[in-house]
Parts: sequence; C-alpha cells; structure tokens
Amino acid sequence: MVGSSRSFEERGFLKKLDEIEGYVLADITCFPDIPFWYVTAATVLRWWNEGRLGTATKINQRRALALIHSLGVTQ
Repeated sequence: MVGSSRSFEERGFLKKLDEIEGYVLADITCFPDIPFWYVTAATVLRWWNEGRLGTATKINQRRALALIHSLGVTQ
C-alpha cells in the first residue's frame, strides 16, 4: 500500500489481505541460497492486530525474521 507518491492506507491494506492467500517472503541477503517462507494472510492480519508490523507495515529484516521464526517454521 505504499510507493511513489502514496502513503499507507489501513483500509486498503485490510482489503488486500481479504483478497489474497498470503505472501512469499525471501531473505535475499543470503544470495545465492535464498531462504523463503510462505506466510498466510491470516497470520499477517494477526501480526497487524497485535501491533507487530509497525504503524505502516514497514518492518526491517531483523523484525521480519523474528516474526517468521516465531511461527516455528523453517524454510
């Protein structure tokens, strides 16, 4: 929901979560062996409701990896 000349809009973010199954997240800093994870839209919504995604869903790599690992999943 962000980009050039756009700012975060919660209603649009929540609508998008309703329309998708989830996200594929990848840690490209590990190139060429890139780990990736599938995170459901329901999980992202839970993280949002718990305040774990910040005010505009922008999080750094460390926070993203901590959230992924908190699910107990491996790549």
